[in-house]
Amino acid sequence: MTYRVCFVCTGNICRSPMAESVFRAHVADAGLDGLVEVDSAGTGDWHEGENADPRTLSVLEQRGYALDHTARRFEPSWFARLDLVIALDSGHLKALRLLAPTEEDAAKVRLLRSFASSAPDDLDVPDPYYGGRDGFEECLEMVEEASAGLLIAVRDDVEGHVA
Repeated sequence: MTYRVCFVCTGNICRSPMAESVFRAHVADAGLDGLVEVDSAGTGDWHEGENADPRTLSVLEQRGYALDHTARRFEPSWFARLDLVIALDSGHLKALRLLAPTEEDAAKVRLLRSFASSAPDDLDVPDPYYGGRDGFEECLEMVEEASAGLLIAVRDDVEGHVA
């Protein structure tokens, strides 16, 4: 049985594809790539069909991450096949929970930074789109920090599914 995780931000060209790439690498490094499927989407359709932002690709490549990505919009019907929906900020969290067809589906939505080892007061990953490269680098650092804790949680869930 495949465990499915979807990262969601606004346009699916910056934060969520970055989180998808980083987490997919963590999953592969942990030997779970055959058991865990990772993808991403946006709350809106502004960039649907586009590649990831070049700055996202650049900071990922610099750190050794790979990403083959086409932006898409999150669809409420996806809740049925997903085990975990990871929002990149509180606005996404609220939007996704409103889209959820059931309370069980709404409970699948979590903020990425809630998985950080020392969860900060502000759990939002700031949108780097309107800034420079340094914002993308900061975003990547936040994603990397939270991905380690997310991997622990997902591994526990996967082991619970397999047992």
